[in-house]
Amino acid sequence: METFGDKARAFLFALIVHVLCIGALFAGLLWTQSEVHPIDLKGPIIDVELTGLTQAPKPAARPKTAPKPAPPKTQPDVVKPPEPTPQSPTQVQQQDRVDRERVVQMAQEKAEAERAEEERHRQEQVQLEQEKKREQDIQKQLEKVKRQREQAQKEVQREIEKAQQLADLNKQAKPVKTPSQPVPEAPTALSGNEGKDDSLQAQYFAAIQNAITNNWLRPDSTQAGLRCVIRIVQIPGGDVIGVQLSSPCNADPQTRTSIEQAVKRASPLPYKGFEKVFSRDFNLNFSYDG
Repeated sequence: METFGDKARAFLFALIVHVLCIGALFAGLLWTQSEVHPIDLKGPIIDVELTGLTQAPKPAARPKTAPKPAPPKTQPDVVKPPEPTPQSPTQVQQQDRVDRERVVQMAQEKAEAERAEEERHRQEQVQLEQEKKREQDIQKQLEKVKRQREQAQKEVQREIEKAQQLADLNKQAKPVKTPSQPVPEAPTALSGNEGKDDSLQAQYFAAIQNAITNNWLRPDSTQAGLRCVIRIVQIPGGDVIGVQLSSPCNADPQTRTSIEQAVKRASPLPYKGFEKVFSRDFNLNFSYDG
């Protein structure tokens, strides 16, 4: 900001320039006004007449006069710089206050512009995060639908295999009719005691074993001579809430898993008519002889 001292120095410099210009003009005026002496020779005036030429009118004699002084040489106009107007201390303070207010206003405008830019950037980040989250949710839903479809396909395949096994069992259990051999009656239940135990409890466990066997999807790795003890935990009604294979069990891991799944698929286990011999927690001998 221009101070009062700067303005005073500028004013003094302009004053010196003007004084120098006026002095130069005055010196030129004095030099051009010096006395000029014309040439004055002795003797009469000689009149010369030229022949063979068209006679021009003789100019009238002019009285001898002193030559006019040459006009003084003028200096080119000098553009005077505007003279600074001295300001009072009050005006200087007001100007300083105005300048400070302008600086503060510019700083505020800059800060507001920066805040607006930051807010715009933050809004863009929020929108990007929301869009990313929405895409992730859609991807999760697609994966869930895919898993459900795969699970449904597995269930359908399992039901097909189960139906095929039941059909195979029915074919194996169907007696062959011959003229010389009567058709024997199918046993009502397997007691596991060569058919000699006809108690209600024996029939109950035989019914459970038949239900598990009918729901068993036997793996190809299952070997004949399979013996396993299955611990089953159920609630009234036959719904299975726990199944575990315990020793002894000579089945491979894949066969163990298939037996556990067979128990779960057979749930609810036979219950109606066996209420008196219902057992909440019991062990069942599971066997396969090929």
